[in-house]
Amino acid sequence: MADASKANPQGAERLGYLGLGLMGTPMTRRLLKTGYQVTVWNRSEGKVAPLVEAGARRAGTPRDLLANSDIAFMCVTDATAVEEVIFGPEGLAAAPGAGKLVVDFSSIHPDAARDLAKRLESANGAGWIDAPVSGGTKGAEEGTLAIMAGGEADDIERVRPYVLAMARRFTHMGPTGAGQTTKLCNQVIVGCAMAVLAEATRLAVNAGIDANRLPEALAGGFADSIPLQLFVPRMVQGIHSPPLGHIATMLKDLDTVADVAQATSTPVPMASLAGQLFRLAKAARGAEADALEIYKLSAAKT
Repeated sequence: MADASKANPQGAERLGYLGLGLMGTPMTRRLLKTGYQVTVWNRSEGKVAPLVEAGARRAGTPRDLLANSDIAFMCVTDATAVEEVIFGPEGLAAAPGAGKLVVDFSSIHPDAARDLAKRLESANGAGWIDAPVSGGTKGAEEGTLAIMAGGEADDIERVRPYVLAMARRFTHMGPTGAGQTTKLCNQVIVGCAMAVLAEATRLAVNAGIDANRLPEALAGGFADSIPLQLFVPRMVQGIHSPPLGHIATMLKDLDTVADVAQATSTPVPMASLAGQLFRLAKAARGAEADALEIYKLSAAKT
């Protein structure tokens, strides 16, 4: 546990957040609203300023952020970005890390998480928790995220009160890498659900029924789910801003599923098909388009 003299006025540890994108910004806002001291860093200054206005402290580099934090949260696009934040010039690894924790909310390969954790510990002694999230931007804004974690049990309990300011559920799944593996299982389900719901919604539209009423009609039955209730109205009504997640992000995760499945001799025919559909969606709609635009792949040409 960090030295109590470093704690903020509420008796809590000093927090940091790196990566202020679709998820990082609302998650940081929730920490600030809870009253925690939060230092922030992002590659583009434009995303830092609104949070500083909301009470956050600005760090010039990742190194400065960890030097002024006891627990550093991070959510960036991929393993390459994580590598840069940690081991790039003025990265986290350049700051003293003994007794400190880095909690990575990014979705990366489980092998990458294990490798980064070992290298960071060797570089400065900091601990590591891989803690990918599920729930999209809506969950980040409302604090209803599900977060699955890999790491040491004591470290998990140390960060739990802070994580639960940003999430509804925080589950310790095992040692380092277990959180990332659990997220891959999540993405198999979510990626396939998006593809299947797009198919069902298009069938409804083409057959002449009101697809907007599918969530109401199927509520309480075996087909009911959070994705049904959330995704179908957005597909039908063309609501894609802000995106629930980017096509490129879902495709990255499904490609990782395929890699881990090959390494573990696991058949994943449905996830593989979903991955190819998202690859088509990326070509048709663009990497940064909302993942739910997979629905538009089946639209009739006009």
